[in-house]
Amino acid sequence: MISFVRTARAGAASLLVIATALQFSPARADDGFPFGTEMQLDVARQPGSKRIPNLDIGDAGEVAIELWCKGGKGQFSVAGNTVIFVPGAMEDRPCPPDRAQADDELIAALAAAGTWKRQGDFVSFIGTKTLRFRINTN
Repeated sequence: MISFVRTARAGAASLLVIATALQFSPARADDGFPFGTEMQLDVARQPGSKRIPNLDIGDAGEVAIELWCKGGKGQFSVAGNTVIFVPGAMEDRPCPPDRAQADDELIAALAAAGTWKRQGDFVSFIGTKTLRFRINTN
């Protein structure tokens, strides 16, 4: 885990250096990465739970994550259609083992995503598993 985090951080730092060197700035068009927005995972509610995982992404890629049980912070780095998500510390909260496992799997899938695409109000993170989020437009 430690080597993965170091590798992910090194990759994120590399992307930031490349983006700065090429004078990229976050896209603000409708088809750009949704910096400064909140989005919700496009899934049905789990039985017995009212929560649906969501991401609140800041203008600089910082993200607050609320999952089925856990919550925490992380960081997105984006260059073109390439994305790197580096999770931070997650707060463990009391919950059933199946929801805690679903949280861990979701974080792992986000961390494994290497590309992203946007289609209207939906953003997909593509890696070992594709995660689709709906941008909150209200």
